[in-house]
Amino acid sequence: MKVTVLANYAPHAAKGLMQGSDRQAAVKALFESVGGKMTGLMFTRGAYDVVVNGEVPDQAAGMGIALAVRASGSLSDFVILEELDMKAVLAAANKAAGAYKPAG
Repeated sequence: MKVTVLANYAPHAAKGLMQGSDRQAAVKALFESVGGKMTGLMFTRGAYDVVVNGEVPDQAAGMGIALAVRASGSLSDFVILEELDMKAVLAAANKAAGAYKPAG
């Protein structure tokens, strides 16, 4: 499953970054620890400090990464986006639309 992570560093983590913390190696190890793979890391200017692209074997692995990173306190904002199989989503939506009867 492909994922994209959007995050902002907490002040103490930004200080560590400035002192030379190798975030690429750390994020790579994080993904590998759950059987995944980091495919890209970008430091950005704008709404988020960093954008990470990667692959994880399943939702549990993705949420495990999210929980571990949030628990560390190193980020002030953390969003993990999962790639969807849009054909499967549309098939389910069409089935649901046919069965759903709105109120009124």
